[in-house]
Amino acid sequence: MISHLVYKNIHLIGVFMVLMALGGLLLHRINGGTQQHAWRKPVAITHGVGMFLILLGGFGMLARLGIFLSWPGWVIVKVIIWIVLGALIAVIFRKPTLAKPLWWITIVLGGLAAYLAGNKPF
Repeated sequence: MISHLVYKNIHLIGVFMVLMALGGLLLHRINGGTQQHAWRKPVAITHGVGMFLILLGGFGMLARLGIFLSWPGWVIVKVIIWIVLGALIAVIFRKPTLAKPLWWITIVLGGLAAYLAGNKPF
């Protein structure tokens, strides 16, 4: 049986991968970079693998906490944040003019997700 701590580490590695991929891509677009660049595929792979690890670690931790079908509100909000972070890579590629506000939005979403995980307010 995999422990809660192992799932937490998997989850956090995924979070770091997603935020690193989004941050690098946002910075590239803010500086006027084009859609076609040498690191497009590695960034997309990092983002995708990170998204999978977030999901794997998150649901593993929920199972260890005994949360299955009836999700509390904080879990629902975290799943919504996960969906938004997943969609952001496409938005960044298609709408470079949104890169600057998305930089700050990504930070806020990451902070909100961390707050929800740490405090479980609802």
